[in-house]
Amino acid sequence: MKQFIPVFVFLVVLFSCTGGKETETAPILELTESNLSGKELAATHCTRCHSLVEPGLLPRSSWEEDVLPSMGHRMGIYKGEHQPDSLFDPRTGGEIVRQANIYPEQPVLAREDWNKIVAYYLENSPDSLPTPTRENPITKGLKHFRYKEATYSQRPTMTTMVKILPDRRGLVFSDGKRSQSVLTFLNSGLELDYELFFNRTPVDFYERKDTLFLTIAGDGVFPNDLPAGSLQKITKTGNSGRYDNAKEIISGMQRPVQLAFGDLNNDGLEDLVACEYGDLTGKLVWFENQGKDRYTKKILRAKPGAITALVRDVNCDGLKDILVLMAQGDEGVFLYTNQGKGNFTEKKLLSFSPLHGSLYLELADFNGDGLEDLIYVSGDNADRTPFLKSYHGIYIFENDGKFNFSQTWFYQLNGAYKAIPRDFDLDGDLDIAAISFFPDYIRYPEESFVYLENLGNLKFTDYTFPQSTNGRWFVMDSGDLDGDGDIDLVLGSFVYFLPMGDTTGLGQKWIKQGPSVVVLENTIR
Repeated sequence: MKQFIPVFVFLVVLFSCTGGKETETAPILELTESNLSGKELAATHCTRCHSLVEPGLLPRSSWEEDVLPSMGHRMGIYKGEHQPDSLFDPRTGGEIVRQANIYPEQPVLAREDWNKIVAYYLENSPDSLPTPTRENPITKGLKHFRYKEATYSQRPTMTTMVKILPDRRGLVFSDGKRSQSVLTFLNSGLELDYELFFNRTPVDFYERKDTLFLTIAGDGVFPNDLPAGSLQKITKTGNSGRYDNAKEIISGMQRPVQLAFGDLNNDGLEDLVACEYGDLTGKLVWFENQGKDRYTKKILRAKPGAITALVRDVNCDGLKDILVLMAQGDEGVFLYTNQGKGNFTEKKLLSFSPLHGSLYLELADFNGDGLEDLIYVSGDNADRTPFLKSYHGIYIFENDGKFNFSQTWFYQLNGAYKAIPRDFDLDGDLDIAAISFFPDYIRYPEESFVYLENLGNLKFTDYTFPQSTNGRWFVMDSGDLDGDGDIDLVLGSFVYFLPMGDTTGLGQKWIKQGPSVVVLENTIR
């Protein structure tokens, strides 16, 4: 699912390198201990795959019991003498992982050097992490939104996608159960209109005139490496106005979580960019439209974790470029500048720690200078480090006019999953609606949804709605649902995973009576 993902993103791998694998097992090499310190060795080996993680960012128990063993596997360090078969799940593309040499059969450094790295992290990490606290409570009550629940839900709710359909005054959402996934269309009264059924989970929705392009994640929304994802083209037949004729036009994608559309080669045909998030393997690709539902696949980045892609003409040269958020290890924002003739050059604009749990980005002009700034969301916490983190939340990076970005604002939001910048109150500046899938349910359950009203000069006041704990918000969309000229919101709930320990009792409430989707109807008009 961001993520999906969204998109669903449930595993952030801290140490993710890939490479080719030899066809024959090489003889075991005797590696000599270096004269480097544990800190120097960590900087040498870890930064080959991602930015360096300092020991103080995780508690000692997390390093010792989970992260360091996982890191060792990436360096060919195992408890026994041989690589365990248990690393390769036969149900989720284990052979693909094996062929990618994610886990080397032989160590890439001397055991003595590995022990130095372990000692460095264990000796310099804290017993526990401080829990983020709020200086001021979030105000309960939205001044110009009315809460509505759909009359129809799938329970327990596993909503993996939601989309407002302004032309029809309705919405569509998908449910990601393994047995049979459902795409549900609701009318203007939030009542069931009709449903489409799929063997695999829909996670992204793109409508062009009377044609629907539906992204199917593949073998469920949970982490896997199988190339079982696809793009479905769905059209309408007869006079019912309903989508009912599905055709698979692209297959073999590795757990795609989002697709972006645009004419990348100026031939008049709409190409697409696919975020094949995968798990331990994956890729970012663009598909050149050859016409008649035929596409040619071209790899931009052969690494997992692509989660959001935007198509824009960044340098105003008449060619559309690609802006991508990468998670899953080497986290950051990447720009692929279009050189023409199907060629792109890669530049990393922003880099984030693999602990950030990157999930979403969007371009929007926050300071009114005519340049698109970047809003970035960090908060995936369903990984090897499920601790509340002070750096999870919503960031704004200002554009200097040359598409270089510098941070100008941050709002701490535990487990933030998505943030949509729009002028919701119609006062001429951008407000922000945000959801969290991993809020602090013990102390601040209301932060699962936050509305940030822009007061000017990047100062915001935060609000939530009283029913914010009625669901566990995983996906969100905005649009003019009722056709009155203001922007409404729809939230989708996913309750497969409950809060750790579920001491609040919310999990059982969601399973029994939680809505698949709710609407926050904007009443400013």
